[in-house]
Amino acid sequence: MLKKPLNIFLMIIAGIILLAYITGYNYLFRGVRLTYLRGETSSTIDDGVYFSSKIISKGASKPWPVSINYNKQKLSSELENHLKETETVSFLVIRHGKILQEHYWDNYNKTKESNSFSIAKTITVILLGKAIDDGRIKGIDQAFSDFYPEFSYNQFGKNLTLKNLAAMEAGLDWKEDYKDPFGSNAKLYYGFSLADIIFNSRLKQNPGEKFEYQSGATQLLGFAIGKATGTSLSAYASAKLWKPLGMEQNAEWTTDDTGIEKAFCCIQSNARDFAKIGSLLMNKGKFENAPLLNEYFVNQMTTPSEHSDGVYGLGLWINNDYKIPHYYMYGLHGQFVIMIPEYDMIIVRFGNKENHEKDSKNRPKAVEFYINEVLKTTGKN
Repeated sequence: MLKKPLNIFLMIIAGIILLAYITGYNYLFRGVRLTYLRGETSSTIDDGVYFSSKIISKGASKPWPVSINYNKQKLSSELENHLKETETVSFLVIRHGKILQEHYWDNYNKTKESNSFSIAKTITVILLGKAIDDGRIKGIDQAFSDFYPEFSYNQFGKNLTLKNLAAMEAGLDWKEDYKDPFGSNAKLYYGFSLADIIFNSRLKQNPGEKFEYQSGATQLLGFAIGKATGTSLSAYASAKLWKPLGMEQNAEWTTDDTGIEKAFCCIQSNARDFAKIGSLLMNKGKFENAPLLNEYFVNQMTTPSEHSDGVYGLGLWINNDYKIPHYYMYGLHGQFVIMIPEYDMIIVRFGNKENHEKDSKNRPKAVEFYINEVLKTTGKN
């Protein structure tokens, strides 16, 4: 009696699996396994262990010096409550080049890695600057089709530049949706081949005419940098950032199944080392007074692009509207590296959740909150 219904059920399941492969949605099986079957509803800061990756090797470590006032001032009760409610795992404040505050929760510590998410976008743009410094790329206005001629399939493609990609003005037909399991972002995150996904993307308008934050743009930029340098993004980041900055640990850059780094996402490292990237930018490309990145390029990164309404430069979010101007790297679930030049201060926050309140220009209000609360403890607010 049960044999026929069981056979029908199995045929339906087989049909669904076959359809998923035919339509290119077979990545959903990986997505379900790494989320719902783990009791999660989306990607997490510790799921890097479930993906293949490449090592970003460090050189000789140069740990951050610690302030004589290290952790002497208590965080405000408002800040402590916020950090607990958002399941923060690390919170770091660096002032005048020394660690002033350092706090960890949920079994995290100064060496435990967490997922950068889109902070990797900023690092990819920095590698663009390094490739220009090294003469591998002519400049930010070089055409993407110089590296991938097949992408110039129409006039839009011919006009696409590396600056358009770094400034999120690419004009891609791409919806930046983190909740749609059938969307482009889910395909990039859980998919098997970044090239198959990204090179099937289309442009819906002329590049350079509209700001629209799109992970696909940074992934294309990553492909161009890899092609120009003739090496992997991980190896280039090791040689140009991790080793000269004296990072304390090796990092890992998540890859697809073909070994290509997810340039839009997913460098696994710790709060202290991510703060070094912030320090490099806040010090105009210098580390220990030695130039590592062209100051002019850093100025381009920290200057709002033409169409972004003052919120985005090259790979960096910007807020010059606030009483304390600042810029920051920003990843999903509220991963932040915030740079406040006026106070020679860097704030790093990593965690599982974020407060989704936005300002009138769709920037996260949490950034201003962190700045205000930290300055309360330093007597500078």
